[in-house]
Amino acid sequence: MNLKIDAPVCVFDLETTGIDVTKDRIVEISILRIEPDGKETVYTKRVNPGRSIPPQATAVHGISDEDVKDAPKFEELAEEIYRLIEDAYLVGFNSNRFDLPILVEELLRAGIEIDLKKNKTVDVQVIFHKKEPRNLAAAYKFYTGKELENAHSAEADVKATWEVLQQQVKKYDDLPAELPALSDFSSHHKHADFQGRVIYDDSGREVVNFGKYKGELLEEVLTRDPGYYGWVMQADFPLYTKQVFKNVFERLRLKQLQQKFNK
Repeated sequence: MNLKIDAPVCVFDLETTGIDVTKDRIVEISILRIEPDGKETVYTKRVNPGRSIPPQATAVHGISDEDVKDAPKFEELAEEIYRLIEDAYLVGFNSNRFDLPILVEELLRAGIEIDLKKNKTVDVQVIFHKKEPRNLAAAYKFYTGKELENAHSAEADVKATWEVLQQQVKKYDDLPAELPALSDFSSHHKHADFQGRVIYDDSGREVVNFGKYKGELLEEVLTRDPGYYGWVMQADFPLYTKQVFKNVFERLRLKQLQQKFNK
């Protein structure tokens, strides 16, 4: 294998009730964990979303209410899922825009705070779209010469995603084999949250990217208008966006306390 692994890798895929990050829920999760020594472990679970699965979602992944009526709720699985991924590179297909935001929302709802600065991510779709713009089935056919069977089965998709990533590294001489560099290549580094409501400037400072304060440093906005923080925390924003605001707000409060103590 040409891909160089310096830490555990978790290739993951979700099937959900829909595509709304804040409102939809996971109905199946599959994680393929690869250790640096090459050992592989597959974790696949059906999940009871606590709500009806829309027919249009069932038409995509084939999972119905009947299939998950006796499955555990996500909060029952959250701890073991987090233990699987907490020390690993997170690899997926379109994961930066879909799977990862939904997974983080579910973990936060279960009371588990996750800081993505501690986890490097590799989005195979971003690499694929930069090199050969298509979808997972086309990527699998292009890179392996095989047809993807059971597409939209979470376990089939994670295995296909892992094969595609290995073939991408093998095919492109200018594509790095090291996971940190692959993470850089496939990431949207300017986003502090998934939706891009907060972005980083060239110095790594958080900048508001929507509404009346768009383009302003978040710390300066919260210093000038503390009520803005309360509005964001009460509004219908994704939980991870709120966590970004919370982290900046608490960092600002600590800085203000230190300045007061040093006077």
